[in-house]
Amino acid sequence: MYSSFLIKYGEIGLKGDNRHLFEDALAKRIRVMLSRIDGEFEIVKTRGRIYVHCSGDWKQEETIEVLSRVFGVVGICPVMIFEAGEYDKLQEDMLSYIREEHPDFTGSFKVKARRVDKEFPMTSMEVDAALGEAILDNFPQMRVDVHKPDLLFDVEIRDKIYIYSKVIPGPGGMPVGTAGRAMLLLSGGIDSPVAGYMVAKRGVTIDAVYFHAPPYTSERAKQKVVDLAAILARYTGPIRLHVVNFTDIQLYIYDQCPHAELTIIMRRYMMRIAEHFANAEGDLALVTGESIGQVASQTMYSLVTTNEVAKLPVYRPLIGFDKNEIIDISKKIGTFDTSILPYEDCCTIFVARHPVTKPISEAIVRSEAKLKERIEELVKTAIDTAELILAK
Repeated sequence: MYSSFLIKYGEIGLKGDNRHLFEDALAKRIRVMLSRIDGEFEIVKTRGRIYVHCSGDWKQEETIEVLSRVFGVVGICPVMIFEAGEYDKLQEDMLSYIREEHPDFTGSFKVKARRVDKEFPMTSMEVDAALGEAILDNFPQMRVDVHKPDLLFDVEIRDKIYIYSKVIPGPGGMPVGTAGRAMLLLSGGIDSPVAGYMVAKRGVTIDAVYFHAPPYTSERAKQKVVDLAAILARYTGPIRLHVVNFTDIQLYIYDQCPHAELTIIMRRYMMRIAEHFANAEGDLALVTGESIGQVASQTMYSLVTTNEVAKLPVYRPLIGFDKNEIIDISKKIGTFDTSILPYEDCCTIFVARHPVTKPISEAIVRSEAKLKERIEELVKTAIDTAELILAK
């Protein structure tokens, strides 16, 4: 019965004089996301509201599913739109809406009117009271509860009359593209895809880099990461994924450096290479899925030592999350089932039996000095031979 949706947004409404820029960005993002599915969609922005009007060969469930992945959207309201008129017409439309949408409802309700058109002869409170009385007269099985109603009827009086009673949650956050770009160090695990999602939710456009180690990691491991990037892209838009062959670098570190320091040194070279691609893409930061103390390379000492090699800021949106919290988000966004597929990446293949948990920076630098004969050449080769995949 619906052919339109009212889109609610949250903190965009607090942006003051810049609010219209964020509204425009959200409307544009909605238009881009809906362009991927069948149907014709008109996006209308007017006086603090965004509407999506649907026509053609569109499907309601599919449209709602797409809208529920647009960062910046906090609520999706299927709305019925009626021509404006006097109160008698508004009352008739309200009763018609209930007969069509909630004919068997027997719980409590509340009417919440918003009179944007100040020429309408009744105030919002007067509309609330009059419509409430009319509903009780026509649906005696229903009752009023203005504090905790089972059903809330929203009525907006504008150039037309908008009535809705359902709010489907959106992801919240800010529209992608309103906060710059960042390079995500993406692995095949649970954490890094969630980190990418969390940063993108704040309006950041995501690029990604994945470190592949054939033949120690299989093509299935690589495909797993490509699939994770594609799942993320359903929220973020297309992701430029740089696949770096890291095998020779890892083997060289393994041969030349103390094994207890292997993970830290490996991570430092990953950061250096990721920063190279970040600079090339115009990214403003690096993003990782690390959280304090989860593994040896994520102690406070290890993170400080890893950070030293990066000039760009390193964002860790999961830094204070525990594993169960991260898993819950991964299930919510659809990455969990792919992340747990049993194809290991290079971070899990070359792990020391007893990794250092409190690395000393000076000691790590001395160990890296043992690599000076070949490491620059190996890093250059890894960068030059990297594969670029557009995940979408």
